[in-house]
Amino acid sequence: MLKELFGNLWDYKSAINTERFFTNWKSQLRWSRLKPFHQFVKMIERHWDNIVSYCNPDNKISLGLVEGINNKVRVIQRRAYGIKDRDYLKPKILTAFLPEL
Repeated sequence: MLKELFGNLWDYKSAINTERFFTNWKSQLRWSRLKPFHQFVKMIERHWDNIVSYCNPDNKISLGLVEGINNKVRVIQRRAYGIKDRDYLKPKILTAFLPEL
């Protein structure tokens, strides 16, 4: 139940609401003696700034865009098969994302 409930954290759009949700979720763990949950809470607290940053709608990026970039890089790597010079690959990737003249 606690595990499924934690998934709701990603639905919040503001840092205040996200923190309020996490505080309430943590308070439900107070009676739990499951060590993995307490370790999980410590990990979340260590990464809290990044988690709150993700919840800001301005910071979300479409996964389609990321997948498109990854695919383009993979195509360039396939076309450069056999070329052992890594210094050649980096400019090829960078120039692939320049606008056409």
